[in-house]
Amino acid sequence: MVPDITVLGPYTYLATEVVWGAVALALLVRADALRNAARTIVALYPVAYVWDWYTLEVGVFAIPMRTGVEFLGIPIEEHIFMVVVPALVIGFHEMLRADDGVEGDGDVA
Repeated sequence: MVPDITVLGPYTYLATEVVWGAVALALLVRADALRNAARTIVALYPVAYVWDWYTLEVGVFAIPMRTGVEFLGIPIEEHIFMVVVPALVIGFHEMLRADDGVEGDGDVA
């Protein structure tokens, strides 16, 4: 059975993002890939923002366990989500790459 974390009420979504964001940050620091991840996130963010804004606007999904704070037309949690997800993916990728014996500072040559 999955634990019920909705006891955090409107902070549920935010709390999960903080936890996964911390995991992403730890992976990126360990892999020395913060700069690489930041460039990728900056490149992806505008596309993710438009996609997120549109899907929320047309009612594709709803986010019931959120703070209600919005910025630029979407929940603040979604802005954080658009940073955490690529950071987590890049963190795992760089850690797996490091496990394969690939050396480097995380920057693409």
